[in-house]
Amino acid sequence: MDRWQTMRVFAKVAETGSFAQTARLLHMSPPAVTRAVAALEETIGARLLIRTTRSVKLTEAGSRYYEDCRRILADIAEAESAAAGSNATPSGTLAVTASVLFGKMHVLPIVTHYLDTYPTMSARTLFVDRPVNIVEEGIDVAIRIGRLTDSGLTAARVGSVRHVICGAPAYFARHGVPTTPADLKRHRIAVSTGAWASPEWRFAGNERVVVHPTLQSNTNEVPIAAARSGWGLTRVLHYQIGPDLLEGRLRIVLDEYEEAPIPVHVLYPEGRRAPAKVRTFVDLAVSQLRANRTLN
Repeated sequence: MDRWQTMRVFAKVAETGSFAQTARLLHMSPPAVTRAVAALEETIGARLLIRTTRSVKLTEAGSRYYEDCRRILADIAEAESAAAGSNATPSGTLAVTASVLFGKMHVLPIVTHYLDTYPTMSARTLFVDRPVNIVEEGIDVAIRIGRLTDSGLTAARVGSVRHVICGAPAYFARHGVPTTPADLKRHRIAVSTGAWASPEWRFAGNERVVVHPTLQSNTNEVPIAAARSGWGLTRVLHYQIGPDLLEGRLRIVLDEYEEAPIPVHVLYPEGRRAPAKVRTFVDLAVSQLRANRTLN
């Protein structure tokens, strides 16, 4: 019997306190269990178990060795699980969450690409502008914008986004361009009342300006549309207006006063032991989001 197997037998005896029960659980004969433990003790050169007619107890050396065995066996199981997970074919339903606009613009194309790559898979998306508890809501992968707390999840950073102030060229032609954050008090402001909403806009150097929006909406699309039409200014995450910037419909101002960028991460539980459907999607999402020029 090899060393790994004798360690497994010894650990099971230590856990059950019984040679007979260990034999039943491992589908071995009681004499084979006894021989395995005896061989291990002989190899180590120390007594690991104290046997009586009624009980089996660990010696001091046996207690230390059991803790080492348990750690080693767990590492072996994790390595095997990781190898199986990386080589297995993805199956089942993948659940992915992100904020609404980010999900529509950047996550949905990755999900559909993934489904094309693995046609036996199905997917469920939860695009909402609120924090999502991955475990409680049955989510496999989350793409999260913001600084992370210590959640115990595995995180892969894929880029960053900026809080920017923007308006249409036509608006600036009529009302002028703000050159300092304090100038915003003289401009019409449209805002979203969603997750990023705050009447206090922060800038580099801990500068803060309290704005008094004339137009408020529960969605990001409305203040962006108002800014695009030339009605006023709004503050958004820069990826949300990527196409408008490229085509000249919106222009960023006060960029020299911006706070540090906000990180974007792909989050998932279980780390290396994640099932194949999670590992393959994470690999794809990380690769595509890191290549996305609007996130860098």
